[in-house]
Amino acid sequence: MCLSFPYPDSNKRYHTLNDYYRHKFHAKVFKVPLNAGFTCPNRDGSKGTGGCTYCSEQGSGDFAGNPAESLVTQFEKVRDLQLQKWPDAYYIPYFQAFTNTYAPVGVLRSCFEPVLALDKVVGLNIATRADCLPDDVLEYLTELNSRTCLTVELGLQTIHDQTAQAINRCHSYAEFLDGFEKLKKHSIPVCVHLIDGLPGETREMMLETAQAVGALRPHSVKLHLLHVLKGTPMAADYLAGKFDVLSLAEYVSIVCDQLELLPPEIVIQRITGDGARDSLIAPQWSLKKFVVMNEIDKELKRRNSRQGEKQSDSFVTVKQGR
Repeated sequence: MCLSFPYPDSNKRYHTLNDYYRHKFHAKVFKVPLNAGFTCPNRDGSKGTGGCTYCSEQGSGDFAGNPAESLVTQFEKVRDLQLQKWPDAYYIPYFQAFTNTYAPVGVLRSCFEPVLALDKVVGLNIATRADCLPDDVLEYLTELNSRTCLTVELGLQTIHDQTAQAINRCHSYAEFLDGFEKLKKHSIPVCVHLIDGLPGETREMMLETAQAVGALRPHSVKLHLLHVLKGTPMAADYLAGKFDVLSLAEYVSIVCDQLELLPPEIVIQRITGDGARDSLIAPQWSLKKFVVMNEIDKELKRRNSRQGEKQSDSFVTVKQGR
């Protein structure tokens, strides 16, 4: 029997987003992915071109809406589908594709405010980069945080600068920490995105990333599996045999190790990722999302373990560029 877990959600041994929302809103809550048509500083030339080597043409928003449609229309299409099953649900618009603070504040207001005003919307999630948080944007985010359930999602992926350079991330771990601290100073909840299986990364490096992020105590974390997608620079490297992807067994083991390192109060928003079926090259096993989630549950049960089982408040700074 696993030790009593303070954030129970059915049979889960980690702090799920569903559990967090149900305790906060006492109802089912859905995140609605949206595409506002932004770009990124490592796409438009201000810091780089081409984007991160794993990133699709949709800017990691493959399941977000059609940017040719209004944001309200995008939102309503998803909401209407969910209403059929959950008529009493609440909604949180999720600005997912590209970098959603990489625009003047006036543009951001014109995107965020119309969907915030929709019926049964109780929050807002904004995906961005830590190097795209100028003072005026921080001021607006602070305002939003005072009147809705705001979460800013920061893509980190790895604390290892050598890996970040190889994937054309175009910002360092130090820059991430600077952006994270800015948000923390303004009491804005942060969700940190990590990717397991990046080329050149060892199991030890992935666990070091999880331990370092755990020590920061963000509001939440997303654990993603690396997907090799058609049309990306990473796809060319994979097809040329320059790296291999994780097996299901490897991924499950690494995620369980990471969960054990993350403090139990951190909300785990994801433990795997989605790759569009028509663009996914590898790993094909990732298409069976519920199988992956079930295998993680089974492994934690086999270990008689849970999130935070091996957390440590001490963390030795990782040597960068190794």
